[in-house]
Amino acid sequence: MKEFPDKISPELKLVQLTAEHPEYRKNYNLPSYQEGWKVMREGKVTNFMNSAMLAIDCEMVLCHDGTEALVRVCVVDSNLEVKLDELVNPFKAVADYRTSITGLSKKDLKGVMCSLVDVQKSLKKILSKGKILIGHSLSKDLHALKFDYARVIDTAYIFKYVNLPTTASASLNSLCKSVLGYAVREEGEPHNCLKDAEAAMNLVIAKLKHGFNDPIEVEVARNSVPESDMTKLLAHRIPVYLPCQELLKLFSGNPSIDEKIDSRIRGDYYSTYILFGDIDEVEKAFEELDGQETKDTRGRLQKYVLLKRDNGDVASFYVRKMAYGYRPNESELSKKRPPPVEDAEPTKEVNDGQKQKKQKTGKKDKKKSKISVVE
Repeated sequence: MKEFPDKISPELKLVQLTAEHPEYRKNYNLPSYQEGWKVMREGKVTNFMNSAMLAIDCEMVLCHDGTEALVRVCVVDSNLEVKLDELVNPFKAVADYRTSITGLSKKDLKGVMCSLVDVQKSLKKILSKGKILIGHSLSKDLHALKFDYARVIDTAYIFKYVNLPTTASASLNSLCKSVLGYAVREEGEPHNCLKDAEAAMNLVIAKLKHGFNDPIEVEVARNSVPESDMTKLLAHRIPVYLPCQELLKLFSGNPSIDEKIDSRIRGDYYSTYILFGDIDEVEKAFEELDGQETKDTRGRLQKYVLLKRDNGDVASFYVRKMAYGYRPNESELSKKRPPPVEDAEPTKEVNDGQKQKKQKTGKKDKKKSKISVVE
């Protein structure tokens, strides 16, 4: 781009904008050295100047070995013509088809013979001569495809937001509502791989046409947290080698572990819930938890904690509450007592502008920067 500045198209500038995002290096540092990965090189300079675009979206399932596997891939061009739409057989045992998200079940893959290798070959063919690949949070799709490709536009990275932290990104649905004026799906509706690929392409076309250089406001989920989740703390980015029961030594009270963590394994890490008897125990346990206060990618308060194991090793992970600034009163609690919700999504939260619960007097002078190692 520096050698040929006069030949840089608006599309290539979006490739550059994607690469300049603060989260790019972390998320696009793909492990293409591992077995089964394919790397597509840039090739000639004339190929690099190509501005033709393709948009992609994938659906993944969780397998028994803790990995995610590709089960569907869709690719469209800038005219929204379908270039690839394939169901893919993981060829290994599936633990969770995530039907509510993928829209697929075991019967949908019956008789499907297309493999990941077949999809990789198709991608290399349709991406020839330096086409630009578009997607929303595209690094996740590339991980599922085991496909390393540098000429990308990530629609999660090319817009600025008024009401989100710099490192955060909006969901595809929220972004489409703000930029395109329509929702990709209704609440609770499963993903449609083809529609999501089309939506990503439409976002880039809108960006090229209208600029959207000023920060935009996007819809942020602010639904009340289910009552059953108010008595939980979320522990995440936990190294897979750390047994979940060892986490309990960090917390006051008498907590237990939600051991149904299989569907929350992500590569080298997993997440789980710490369960308490009531809301007061949750408040007390989080308040007394020694750790550095930080914010997650959505700006929610959490604590970064260290745990010293019996063998001398130190493991680190994050802990956050399910919601801040909200406590149901007794009348609300008595009206409805829903059963525990398994695998509840830890993303529903009350308005970020509400004040967090004041810490108890004895903890007011505690330094936020302190990180204690629990023996």
